[in-house]
Amino acid sequence: MNAFLDSVEVKLTSTNFVTTGNTDYWSVVIFYTLKQPKKQKEKAVIFVEELSQQEMRIFQALKLWRNDLAKKLEWSSFRICHNSHLLAVAKSNPQTLEELASVPGFGKTRTEKYGAAILTVLNTL
Repeated sequence: MNAFLDSVEVKLTSTNFVTTGNTDYWSVVIFYTLKQPKKQKEKAVIFVEELSQQEMRIFQALKLWRNDLAKKLEWSSFRICHNSHLLAVAKSNPQTLEELASVPGFGKTRTEKYGAAILTVLNTL
C-alpha cells in the first residue's frame, strides 16, 4: 500500500462502512493520478582546480566582495552566494544582468539583489 501511495497523487477519497447482515466491511474508493517523475536540474559542478588564472582572480574578488557584504549584514557568507555560485560566475564571466541570471545558482531574485554589485566587481578586474 505504501509503495502505491508513494507513486500516485491522491485527488479524492471516499469511504463507507457497508453492512450486509452477514459480513461488515469498509469500502474505500481512491481517485488518483500517477506522479510525474521530477526533472532534476543539471548542476554544472566547477572545481577551483579547473579555473584559469584570470578566473581564479575573479573568484577571489567575488569571495572578498561576498565576505565583506556578509560582515556588514551580520550574515553567514553562504546566505548571499555559495562558493559554487561564485565559481560558476568566475567561469562564465557574465557581462549583463541577463547573462548573470542564466548562471547556475542565480535566478531573478539573487540577480536583482546582487547583480549590479557582482557586475561591478567583474568590470573592475
